Amino acid sequence: MSNSRRDFLKKASLAGAAAIATPGLVSASAKDDHYLPDDSVGKTFLFQGDSITDGGRSFDKDWNHVYGQGYAYLITARINFDYPGRDYQFFNRGISGNTVNDLAARWQKDTLDIKPDVLSILIGINDVHRIIMQGAKATAEDFSNAYEQLLTQTIAALPNVKLILLEPFILPLGMVSQNPELWAAEVQKRQVVVRTLALKFNAIYVPLQEVFNKALQKAKADHWIWDGVHPMPAGHELIAREWMKAVKKLY
Repeated sequence: MSNSRRDFLKKASLAGAAAIATPGLVSASAKDDHYLPDDSVGKTFLFQGDSITDGGRSFDKDWNHVYGQGYAYLITARINFDYPGRDYQFFNRGISGNTVNDLAARWQKDTLDIKPDVLSILIGINDVHRIIMQGAKATAEDFSNAYEQLLTQTIAALPNVKLILLEPFILPLGMVSQNPELWAAEVQKRQVVVRTLALKFNAIYVPLQEVFNKALQKAKADHWIWDGVHPMPAGHELIAREWMKAVKKLY
């Protein structure tokens, strides 16, 4: 392994290590034992985010494609298979290319009007992409303010919603390998934001950077993510497993 890649992984793993050291992150999910539903209770699950959540989904009611081909589909399939007696509904409203501000622009129609009981959000990588690849001037503070406003708006409209916040992640290949230090620095800032908001809103936090880093011990980076940002099938399975592990108390 080259020194640059070793340095990158060391930097990228700081966020995961910080999550372990941050008081309250583990206990936040441990408090949710009361949220276990009985089989008679219906629940609506909504996945929100960018292209990683979108997964090539259709925008109609074609059940072959409506959930996309990524982690949201894998989670939906598994829960529906494991709990066929429960009245669970799943929606995927991820849209490729979205930033946190893009989510805000469609939040009423694509989130609040659906009235989810469980809202899962993965956002942040396009905010970084626009800074590095397109010269946008938005800061991590801008990202934090916009994200917090979304969550505040959601809690006000849906006071009983359970929030699940997924950590944005990268690996050092493709576009990321062209400037790995800058990518790592900008992504880490937003990882801190997501962790902080998860604590503030008593959300379940799903750490992903560290598990992708550890996955490199099993296979090369391009087995998990093909361009530094977008997961391969194995990467989507990794996200789905981490999501299920973190969220198991809800179903």
